[in-house]
Amino acid sequence: MKISLHLAAGCAAALLCSSCEREADASSDVRAPGGASTKGGSTPPGTPEGVRKPYEPMTDEELRAKLTPLQYRVTKQEGTERAYTGKYDKHYEEGIYVCIISGEPLFSSKDKYDSGCGWPAFTKPIDDGEIVRRTDFKIGYPRTEVRAKTGDSHLGHVFEDGPTDKGGLRYCINSASLRFVPKDKLAEEGYGEYLKLFANSGSDDGGSK
Repeated sequence: MKISLHLAAGCAAALLCSSCEREADASSDVRAPGGASTKGGSTPPGTPEGVRKPYEPMTDEELRAKLTPLQYRVTKQEGTERAYTGKYDKHYEEGIYVCIISGEPLFSSKDKYDSGCGWPAFTKPIDDGEIVRRTDFKIGYPRTEVRAKTGDSHLGHVFEDGPTDKGGLRYCINSASLRFVPKDKLAEEGYGEYLKLFANSGSDDGGSK
């Protein structure tokens, strides 16, 4: 009962926050400089296959050109996409989710589950050192915001109402802050070291549904 009450409170708070957002664009496609959309924000042109280009901080102008308006609002203005509109809410393909800005690995499909709250939910990050936590009071009471360290981007919030057998945490993350890299593209895009996460997997399904 305690967990259910925490989950209900967390969902209600997130829904209250998202109801203030007016943009309907829930796409997580990345724009190349100049505004042209690239296919899923793949490895930048000129980067050798299998080698991930080191992240170089971008100016605000460059970020606005790279990101869609929704991605920019979520990651740089701490916005929230509307519940059930994000492209990764019901997405369970095997692979990893990386920061839409820096490309740094954040979450694995192995740790993704359906919380029923309308946003992608994970039990833990791939690398806790890439996650920054801080308290915000944007809706009147304290919540723990989570940000990506390298890209200095807002991701969402973490709540203590997750699966108890997985540590009890629920990382409630905006799809617009993420880019998904399928398992069969990890090596090609320079994330080959994360194939070990799926070494014992015998199916194409990701986390718990």
